Amino acid sequence: MAFAVWRPKVWLIALVFAGGVLIGLWRGSLALSDLALYRQVFDTTTTVTGKISDDVDSNARNQSVIRLTNVRINNTQLAGTIWITSKQHHDIQRSDIVAVHGKIQEGFGSFAATMYDAKLLSVRRPEPGDIALKIRNWFGQGVEKALHEPQASLGLGYLVGQRRGLPEALDTALVAAGLTHVVVASGYNLTILVRLARRLFEKISKYLAFISSVVMITGFIAITGMSPSMSRAGLVAALSLVAWYYGRRFHPFVLLPLAIAITVLMNPSYAWGDLGWQLSFAAFAGVMIVAPFANSYFFGDKKERPLGRILVETISAQICTLPIILLAFGQTSAVAPIANVLILPLVPIAMLLTFIAGIGGIILPSVAGIIGLPAEIILSYMTQTILFFGSLPWAIQEIPIGIIGAGLLVTAIIGISLYMWKVTGYDLHNSSLVE
Repeated sequence: MAFAVWRPKVWLIALVFAGGVLIGLWRGSLALSDLALYRQVFDTTTTVTGKISDDVDSNARNQSVIRLTNVRINNTQLAGTIWITSKQHHDIQRSDIVAVHGKIQEGFGSFAATMYDAKLLSVRRPEPGDIALKIRNWFGQGVEKALHEPQASLGLGYLVGQRRGLPEALDTALVAAGLTHVVVASGYNLTILVRLARRLFEKISKYLAFISSVVMITGFIAITGMSPSMSRAGLVAALSLVAWYYGRRFHPFVLLPLAIAITVLMNPSYAWGDLGWQLSFAAFAGVMIVAPFANSYFFGDKKERPLGRILVETISAQICTLPIILLAFGQTSAVAPIANVLILPLVPIAMLLTFIAGIGGIILPSVAGIIGLPAEIILSYMTQTILFFGSLPWAIQEIPIGIIGAGLLVTAIIGISLYMWKVTGYDLHNSSLVE
């Protein structure tokens, strides 16, 4: 690879590719060898200590679900993340150091191991602890003073990607309506915040717009946590922002493989077992590659309208994630395009009004309900719309396909995209995430 950089020739691309494969195999083999240490403790009952890496939530059996990193078993440090469930409901949160006792079993997806019905032995909260989490909880209390449920939980889901606080009925309806992407820490939420920061400060100073956007990315990731989809979103937004600052643009076919390579180098298990990571990149390909072709094909040189752009981007992202979703779950949302058109244009406004309501609940709690009234109105509309579409009996359609069917779908998506590109001649260099 160094030789190819020293003597850049087209035919040396094969050499660069070979070097990348070797680096990938090296990194993947190291990760697999680390995870292989778990085999020695599978099917044994032991005590595990570690750090809670994400928000604690509940499963269908009303058990606490814990994701544990920095794992230590029998005084041995192990890599990877363990999925743990417990019937105990202690006051535990992200970044707490806990000790649990139970039977270690084989993992699934990107989880190195699992422990079901574990007994929570101890909880230690480091000081000062997770500052970003404290800020999020403090702000969440202000929102709860200004808004009623489930509007408060939905607003916090938009603003900080806190889906796990949603009521079960609303969470289920979001899945059926194909709207979970707006209430999880994802690229959509982050893109809204970055574009807002850039547009607010660009007229004052390009440097100030760049710094404020970087602060927005860093703060959002700190508050939401470094999930696979969030690592992708933050990396892509940061790379696009740097390119914009220097007057350049990343071609999507460069940005996409680069972001994939960096995130997989950080954690190889993303590629071989994390469905969220796979869906995140598939949606990104839809927004950055398929959507621009579709916009150019259907609207030509006409100025894009926000509603039309949202519709095209949403459908493009859903089309690109469809093969993965059908292969993994055998079902998809039939109402997602309509529900997204009715909800997504209002999400930036809802985020702004929820922020104002939260500040009002903190500074002026006695009149927080009045300050939060605009947010209450718009979030009530969104809540009722989501519940309506989620309750339709035909909202979820069962479409089981195998690997061959998924391959045919991918081939069709590529073929249609190539056709639209040939007809329109659209240059993907004009596609930018932050503009």
